[in-house]
Amino acid sequence: MSTQQRNIEVEERHVERKSDSSKVAATFIKYAAYLIIFFGILIFLIRYVFPML
Repeated sequence: MSTQQRNIEVEERHVERKSDSSKVAATFIKYAAYLIIFFGILIFLIRYVFPML
């Protein structure tokens, strides 16, 4: 029996996840504004529109 030698090159990849904190903060502020607007409209409906009905 003959022994085969295999020349295998292993390629290593290092993946770095970068998170941009300014994008995270901007997204948080955007969704916080959405929530404030939503609850503002909801409070307006409950206090002023529903009592009229």
